[in-house]
This record gives sequence, C-alpha cells and structure tokens, in this order.
Amino acid sequence: MSDVKRETLLEALKTVIHPKSGKNLVELGMIQGLVVKDGAVGFALNIDPSEVDEMEKVRLACDDLLLQVYGVEKVTSVLTAERDGKSEPPKPGFGEKRTFGGHGTPPPQEGPAGIPGVKYVIAVASGKGGVGKSTTSINLALAFSKLGLKAGIFDLDIYGPSVPRLMGIPDARPESLEDGKITPLKNHDLVSMSIGYLMEKDAATIWRGPMVMGAIQQMVRDVKWDLFGPVDILVLDLPPGTGDAQLTMVQNIKLDGAVIVSTPQDLALIDARKAITMFDKTNTRVFGILENMSYFICPHCGERSNIFSHGGAHLTADEKGLDFLGAIPLDMDIRQTADEGNPIVISQTENPLTKAYIEIADTILEKL
Repeated sequence: MSDVKRETLLEALKTVIHPKSGKNLVELGMIQGLVVKDGAVGFALNIDPSEVDEMEKVRLACDDLLLQVYGVEKVTSVLTAERDGKSEPPKPGFGEKRTFGGHGTPPPQEGPAGIPGVKYVIAVASGKGGVGKSTTSINLALAFSKLGLKAGIFDLDIYGPSVPRLMGIPDARPESLEDGKITPLKNHDLVSMSIGYLMEKDAATIWRGPMVMGAIQQMVRDVKWDLFGPVDILVLDLPPGTGDAQLTMVQNIKLDGAVIVSTPQDLALIDARKAITMFDKTNTRVFGILENMSYFICPHCGERSNIFSHGGAHLTADEKGLDFLGAIPLDMDIRQTADEGNPIVISQTENPLTKAYIEIADTILEKL
C-alpha cells in the first residue's frame, strides 16, 4: 500500500510557477482539496476564469509532475473558478477532452441533459437535514426494484454521504473502465454511486462550492450507469438545503420529478417549503410530500405518540397544491436495518412498513 504523504505532494507542487505572477501555485493558494489515498491523488486548481487556456496547461503539468512522485499511481484534478461577476466566462471548448481520470469539469451545457443509460431520474429532497431523507431514498429505490424495475441510487450529498453504508458496501471502490468512465457499485440488485466510495473512511470533505459542483458534474458524466444493463429509474439522494449542489444538479441533470421528505414539525416544514420553491423556480415537477417520522408506536404497550407532531406535511401538501404521498413512522426496524446496510424493504419483505414504501413507489411510478 502506498504511503505517499500530502506534504511530499505539496513540496512537488511548489516547483510549479504561475505563468504571470512568477510565484508558485502553493504560495498563491491555488491548490485546494488535496487528498491522497492508496496512490490516488486528487486536487482542485482554483483559477481566474479569464486564464483558463493557460491554466489548463498548468494543470496538466501538475498531473505529470505528481505522477513522477514515488507511490503515486493516479492523479485526478479539476479547474475551479470563483467568479466575482466581472470575469469573462470560460472560452468555448473548456474541458472538452477531459475524463474522470484525467480530469476537470465539463463544458457548460445548453440545458439539463438526461443521464446516459437511465430512463427516469427522480430527486429526493428535504430542505433540512436529519429528516431521514437518505433512508427514504434507499428504501424507495429498493421499492422500485421490488416493482420489477432496474433501479439505482445516486448520492449527491458531498459533505455527508450515506449511501455506501446504506448499501452495505462502505469499503467498496469503483473501478476505471477503458473508455475513461468508472463503474457504479452494486448490491441488493441496486446500482449506486457516491463520493463516499471515493474517499477515505471518516474523511471530512472540506471543499468550497466550485469543487463540489465539479465533483457532481464529473460523477454525472463519467459513471457508466448501464454497466449492468439499462437503468429504469435512478433515485438522487440530495443534500439538505438549496445551495451549490442542488443547483448544479438541476442545471446538469434532466429531472423527471422530485419527492419532498419532511418530518411533521414546523421547523422541518419551513425548509421543506424552500425546497418546493426551488423546484418550482427551476420548472421541476414535484410529485408530492412524504411525512417521515410521522408518529411512534411503543413496542411494549402499543401506544401511539406524535413525537414530532403529526400531519404537518399533509397540511403543507394541501397548502401547496401537492399530493401527500404517505406517512412513515419513527420505527426502530427502519433505523436498525439502515445502519446494518440491509434496509427494511430488502430485509423484511413482509413488514407493513416495506409495503408502505412500495405503495409510495407505485404512486410515483403512476405519475411517471
């Protein structure tokens, strides 16, 4: 196993001089997000957009230099730019020849495009963290599979990826293909991709917005989703909020619709409404709202408790003119099976909660 040190890579990059300033890239603070794992190096080169042609050559020089460091087997780099509104946009052709292994973000598109090898793409969003969006996403994807579809899940939460554990393959890693694409990971008859498959366990993703956007664009473009056959429906597990990741997704992926997940409490519903507004402004269809952690049934006495209130998502759906997709309780089996990487829809097929997820998936499928 490679024992390349980050400090060694930075020392090497200090020898690369900016063509105009005469200072090295490290001194200028242009090297961002430098990571190394098992001989694979990744970093972003933050540039002025007006210098994109020159800096593309510099980026390639950095790649060549790092590949000469003992123990480095692969380098993945991207150009990023934080614009101030006065800079010129990248010139036509920016990024035209780049691949996942060598690197960089794709050129801007005229509009959102579909994902090759995927028929339908739906987003699961929450607006707020902690409402069980990822657990809902994986169980919905499995429910689509139970309905006879070839399904997949795409984890777009760059800062807190959950899909590798939910899939039961937290240590799995994708492989590179001859055409420059990478393989999705497969388990439970689902195909999946997540930034979590590409990073060290427990590593923090300390990236600025442009790096997040570049990573999402690369994964959208370079994963061969139909490696195991055409995908009927791909579930996008979105991060909470309405920021860079969500906007990049909307701008780069043609969505067939979105599902909003919220708990019944007012604080969660405030952010759920913001997510609905984001999709409205980007002309994305919202299939409806799902109320998660809707209530709790005591396993000992059978008494029902509305821990986070109850019915708030239903009221919000009515207020916004949306369908109410259903209510999923706060349940220990859902939590435990998710933590074990064996979600309830696949591990407890006769559980009434499994049937509830399948009914919600069937409702979404009818809308599609």
